[in-house]
Amino acid sequence: MSATLPLDREAAAALLHQRNRDGALAPVQWNETLATILNHRSVRGFLPDALPDGTLELLIAAAQSASTSSNLQVWSVVAVRDPERKSRIAELAGKQQFIRDAPLMLIWLADLNRIEQIAADRQTTSDATKYTEAFILGVVDATLAAQTAFVAAESIGLGAVYVGAMRNLPEKVAEELKLPSNVFAVFGMAVGYPDAAKDTGIKPRLPQDIVLHHEQYDSTLKREAIERYNGVARDFMREQGMKEQDWTSQATGRLKDVPAMHGRDRIKEALANLGFELR
Repeated sequence: MSATLPLDREAAAALLHQRNRDGALAPVQWNETLATILNHRSVRGFLPDALPDGTLELLIAAAQSASTSSNLQVWSVVAVRDPERKSRIAELAGKQQFIRDAPLMLIWLADLNRIEQIAADRQTTSDATKYTEAFILGVVDATLAAQTAFVAAESIGLGAVYVGAMRNLPEKVAEELKLPSNVFAVFGMAVGYPDAAKDTGIKPRLPQDIVLHHEQYDSTLKREAIERYNGVARDFMREQGMKEQDWTSQATGRLKDVPAMHGRDRIKEALANLGFELR
């Protein structure tokens, strides 16, 4: 697909503005893929409609098109559609109703078990799977696959939202999904048709001059830019009917102390229980 500007250049500029609330950004190049990516938003309100046959397989084909380190493909995914199992998963993941409502729940896994089984079957060793690097490979592979599936879902009119709360109770999630040793649920993803009555806007992100560094990392705290973003974040919350707060308060509060981690302070212990040695 050629990177040409659409007929509606104003629509492209509007999407860029919504993502950063910065009128300085202009669509120098543009295509439908960029429009899909920049139009992203998390969907937590789903219609009860089932997904057409073949949709799941299409999303997984897209996921398998993502990059994977050394073609190791150390990820897997569990598709959950059974209402009772979705309900149990919702309970484990912070009692979030949208997990029950979505017709499809995908749980993305860092999976070192498959490589270990293959090595054992070939009567060779897999010692490197015991190291932290291998676990990182699994998390990165699962994340790349999931995000590619997410964009694919949005491109065909579906909505989705990541569920990090799958890490609140890792052992119980593993038990529910019958995960073998050395497999870890990195996050979930609820997928379905968005409920227009619960539409969400495009959430503005930090200004690019805060996250984009040139040549070397600039550790200067850009207080003025962050304060401007606080205002942008509050405007967005007000537009969405949410309780207003500064982004800095939200971000620091989320990482303030152990209780704010909602059980994820014991991830290292959980990983050991699930068979990961992480040398």
